[in-house]
Amino acid sequence: MLIRIDTDSARPLFEQIAASVRAEVLAGRLRPGDRLPAARELASAIDVNVHTVLRAYQDLRDEGLVDLRRGRGAVLAAAAAPLAEIGEDIAALVRRGAALGVTPATLAALIAAHGSATGDRRGSGAIDGPAAGQER
Repeated sequence: MLIRIDTDSARPLFEQIAASVRAEVLAGRLRPGDRLPAARELASAIDVNVHTVLRAYQDLRDEGLVDLRRGRGAVLAAAAAPLAEIGEDIAALVRRGAALGVTPATLAALIAAHGSATGDRRGSGAIDGPAAGQER
């Protein structure tokens, strides 16, 4: 699994870590049941504070993509499976948008607006998980 971060980016490191995990799922390199690296191990490998990794894992848990269990660590949840299934659809949409001169940022805004218009209040890429701060 490849986790990419850009220390010069304005985007918080924990968001970059979570986005990297989502990208690995989309690419089919991570599947439900796969274990993510231990927080300390990943923090050491990418030279960030362990709490930064834990925050990323907690956000992924809040989205329903990761199960966090004491003793087992972070495991990709079954709810992550749809991400891999729509990966090619997303790639095709981005290619089509680029052909029409639509940027990925604009596509993301359109998708978020579409989610709002259809009553989907998640809007952050969550997959059938509880809202942030709610118990499962």
